[in-house]
Amino acid sequence: MIRFDHVSKLYGEFEALSDLNLTINNGEIFGLIGHNGAGKTTTISLLTSIIQATYGEIYVDDLLLTQHRDAIKKRIAYVPDSPDIFLHLTAREYWQFLASIYGVSKDMAEQRISDLCALFDMTDKQDNLIDSFSHGMRQKAIIIGALIPNPDIWILDEPLTGLDPQASFDLKHLMKEHAQAGHTVLFSTHVLSVAEQLCDRIGILKKGQLIFVGTLDDLRQTYPDKDLETIYLELAGRQQESAGS
Repeated sequence: MIRFDHVSKLYGEFEALSDLNLTINNGEIFGLIGHNGAGKTTTISLLTSIIQATYGEIYVDDLLLTQHRDAIKKRIAYVPDSPDIFLHLTAREYWQFLASIYGVSKDMAEQRISDLCALFDMTDKQDNLIDSFSHGMRQKAIIIGALIPNPDIWILDEPLTGLDPQASFDLKHLMKEHAQAGHTVLFSTHVLSVAEQLCDRIGILKKGQLIFVGTLDDLRQTYPDKDLETIYLELAGRQQESAGS
C-alpha cells in the first residue's frame, strides 16, 4: 500500500502539489488523471525519489520513504514520461544495466529480456543504439527495462504514449495481470478511455490539487446527467466562458 500524507511540493512560491492525501491499495490499478501541469508527474517523481517533498510524508507498506529510500526504490518499476534517456547505449546494454542495479541474476535477466522482447517485437533490435530508435521503439525499450526485475510496484508515467496498438494492448494486459496478482500499478494519463479500460480507481488532479478520488462509476453517479468527458472537463478543465464575454 502506498500512502501520501499531507504531501506538498513547492518551487519557490509556486505550489506544484498541494497537501496531497491519497492511499493506493495493493491489487489495484490506480490512474492519475489530469491536464498537462496538473501535478501527475510531480506526484510520481516524489514517489520514485527523483525529487523530495517540501512538506508531508510518503509511506510504502508503512515504511517511511525518507528513511527507506533504497529498499523502496528496489520495489519499484518506473517508466518516465519521456523515453529519451541513455541514448548512447544499445537496448541490451541498457537492460543489462538495469538488471544489475536490481540484482537480477544473469540467467533470469536473459530470460526476462527474451520474453519481453518477443512480446514487444524487439528481438532483432537488442543490439541497436537507443538513439537510433523511433519514439515508439524507445518507449518499448524503456518499458522492457522497467519490467525486467518485475518488482511489486509499477509506476508508469504516460506509458502508452507513442506505442503502436499491439504494444499498447500487450502493456495493458500486463498491467491487469500484475494487479490481479495482488501487486500495485500506478500510472498517469490524460486519456479518459484508457482510464475507463484499466483503472480500479482514479484520482483527478488540477493545478496541484487532488479534486476527486474514486471509481469511474462513483464519478458518474455524482453527475448522473452528464457523459464522462463532460464531467472530466468541468472538473479539471478551464471554466467555460459565459456567452458574450
